[in-house]
Amino acid sequence: MKTIIEPFRVKAVEPIRMTTREYREEVLKKAGFNLFLVDAKDVLIDLLTDSGTGAMSSEQWAGIMRGDESYAGADSYHRFYNRLHDLTGFDHILPTHQGRASERILFEVVGGEGKIVPNNNHFDTTRANVEHSGAKAVDLVIEEGRSPKSRHPFKGNMDIEKLEALFEEVGPEKIPLVMVTITNNSGGGQPVSLENIRAIRRVCDEYKKPFFLDACRFSENAYFIKRREAGQGDRSINGIVREIFDLADGATISAKKDGLVNIGGVLMFRDDVLAQNARNLLILTEGFPTYGGLAGRDLEAMAQGFEEVTHEDYLQYRIRSTEYLGEKLLAAGIGIVEPPGGHAIYIDAKEFCPHIPQEQFPGQAVVCAFYRHAGIRAVEIGSLMFGYGGNKPAMELVRLAIPRRVYTQSHIDYVIEAIIEVFEKRKELKGYEIVEEPPHLRHFTARLREL
Repeated sequence: MKTIIEPFRVKAVEPIRMTTREYREEVLKKAGFNLFLVDAKDVLIDLLTDSGTGAMSSEQWAGIMRGDESYAGADSYHRFYNRLHDLTGFDHILPTHQGRASERILFEVVGGEGKIVPNNNHFDTTRANVEHSGAKAVDLVIEEGRSPKSRHPFKGNMDIEKLEALFEEVGPEKIPLVMVTITNNSGGGQPVSLENIRAIRRVCDEYKKPFFLDACRFSENAYFIKRREAGQGDRSINGIVREIFDLADGATISAKKDGLVNIGGVLMFRDDVLAQNARNLLILTEGFPTYGGLAGRDLEAMAQGFEEVTHEDYLQYRIRSTEYLGEKLLAAGIGIVEPPGGHAIYIDAKEFCPHIPQEQFPGQAVVCAFYRHAGIRAVEIGSLMFGYGGNKPAMELVRLAIPRRVYTQSHIDYVIEAIIEVFEKRKELKGYEIVEEPPHLRHFTARLREL
């Protein structure tokens, strides 16, 4: 069918507050031209992130009512554990309150001064937690992953030759683990092939190092493998997911993505010693290992979410509806990271407004223009997010992250119309400069001035 229909019916609605351009202009100024500092009530269509912003199913809400709030050994924990164990095969499964808590614990256990952590592309919180430990985060994505126009089907792949060269250059003793992000968020939401995951496993075996997944969007990645990778088309999503996890020694997961919940995370290990060290930290900073900083009702919602996310009708709708947005923008002549990813469309801000130099944050100019014109909140992934110390990222992107099961096709058509209207007047966009910033993760709280 040509028309994309949502594989669900709407049971509850939340009103959207309409605003004027003049009102939004004042909101932007008060927020220091940083959309993270804009109140949600002042946003019409919120594409800031797909993390924790999705709608839960009737079965998840029913699970919330069943939540066992016992401090230790609650039934809700056992349902959560059994679902994750069946899905991934891991024995050591720790709940956390969200993905960055899993990252913090992991890198507090394995990181430290002088160490180096390779990844295809570290996302912002992953990089921050690696570097907070004193280690260095290194990105080794393939060259096609640095080019918005490349149509490589697996642009999230890690460059295996560069990974081997890094081991030879610095020595295995400096690399505590190898990580790969599926799908590759900082690189345009691009998937990683099963062949590439197997190759990373072989390198880790050669140098006797653990292999970890940043598996926030593991199910979406599995769906891309099924669609795009030779020999995988007849396999079930659960079968592909299980092989991915079987190849890994551990994983961090933000359940706010493919867990289909509003809060929650997971940290998994095979190694008994690493798991015990992480469990001790979890007790110190998050909570007892059978609740990990969450309520029992959250664990129930996670258990059900990790079931629903592998359903192929959901995944087909999820990926196809995101492609729809990307295809409409491409047809209007707007450059995006191609091919469209699973959870978001990434606009090429360099191409959108080539008259704005990187040091004036072209991505932030586009983000502010979308909000000013139509009340759409997006996020910059470029020099504002990653351009510390004179570093110039390879790509200047604007991410339109699609919350799961929240917006209908008419909402997305509104987004398309608004972006095209901004694009037609793109020469009027101005650059920005920072007037206030924190030492880490500055894109969350920095304040800017329009030039």
